[in-house]
Amino acid sequence: MDTARTAAISPNDLNARLGRADAPLLLDVRRTEPFAASAWLLPGARHCPREEVAALAQREPPREAVVYCVYGHNVSADAVRTLRAAGWDARALEGGIEGGEPGVDAEADIARWRAAPVPRIRKRADLGVTGEAPSRWITRARPKIDRIACPWLVRRFIDPRAQFFYVPTGQVFAQAQQLQAVAYDIPGAPIEHAWERCSFDALLAAFELRSPALDTLATIVRGADTDRTKIAPPCAGLLAVSLGYSQLHAADDHAMLAAMMPVYDALYAWCCDAQGETHRWSAHEPQKAAT
Repeated sequence: MDTARTAAISPNDLNARLGRADAPLLLDVRRTEPFAASAWLLPGARHCPREEVAALAQREPPREAVVYCVYGHNVSADAVRTLRAAGWDARALEGGIEGGEPGVDAEADIARWRAAPVPRIRKRADLGVTGEAPSRWITRARPKIDRIACPWLVRRFIDPRAQFFYVPTGQVFAQAQQLQAVAYDIPGAPIEHAWERCSFDALLAAFELRSPALDTLATIVRGADTDRTKIAPPCAGLLAVSLGYSQLHAADDHAMLAAMMPVYDALYAWCCDAQGETHRWSAHEPQKAAT
């Protein structure tokens, strides 16, 4: 049996893994020309042309990975075979980034893959995000909400390899130029507040990243960051936790970011699957009289 053909994952199953701390590495193995001609990546994907997969498999420790090409055919299968031979837990995305090839794949498969597609992000070379190298971002020191939410969004959905820098407000733009980093959440930056919308909203718009769960999370961030905690029930909780962690990590902004990443992971999980769940404690209710 050809394991490269059986080791596959559906778009629907991959969607359930996106945005999590334990999400698989996404490898875009499209050949150079189709990759360059496309304006899109899958969230957080790293470009590794088919001819470079073997070198990557030997250079990095084996891990779980999902590979995709244009339509999910031979290029993906070859990459899976190479990675698995090196000890990786690799699977191919069914249908590739395009959701199957009409006239080649079965119509029923194409319909299934495209009914619940993996969301895509737009390449933004001006923001350092093309899938080819780690991006770099810089903002004001002493982050609390938006300047933590944005790195979470970048690392979970845009570029897991991204680097972040926190510097005094007056140094942001000079350091951005020196470090070749993208400034965010400061007036005049490429990513900043727009009226009542936060930099988190601006990032979603910049990469055309859309999902109901992320839209809900954006509302929570917006309410906490702009002191409008009534626009969503979790806003007040996020504000309190953010201010508390800011006190605990007042001298180390990166420690603050590390501490808050699981908080945003949990909020995102709630946005995805737990909004309808409640927790009820009834011990305080009067007991019914005996009959």
